[in-house]
Amino acid sequence: MDIEKLYEILKKAQEAKGYFFNKDRDRVSDLLNGLIVNRERYGYMSCPCRLASGNRDKDMDIVCPCLYRAPDVEEYGSCYCNLYVSKEWNDGKILHKYVPERRPQEKMPF
Repeated sequence: MDIEKLYEILKKAQEAKGYFFNKDRDRVSDLLNGLIVNRERYGYMSCPCRLASGNRDKDMDIVCPCLYRAPDVEEYGSCYCNLYVSKEWNDGKILHKYVPERRPQEKMPF
């Protein structure tokens, strides 16, 4: 699958849930490319901003959209990697703050 096709599929599915792609299209393209690479590498689209273990069961919390997206977007207007954002974030109505890592240390593969 190429980046544009993945963009269209995810855009349609996620906007219906109230999540929008970051308006920085270059950043979004880089992150979508990371999802494609991770799918080829691991067999699933793990979040490109986190280190996956290669074990799908262990990484279910970081399969995109990750388990942490909803609380991140609710609190900060953006997920950890800035792929998914709120409309207000894209419109510049809220500050673009650093989103801290929510994934517990014990789930990280290092």
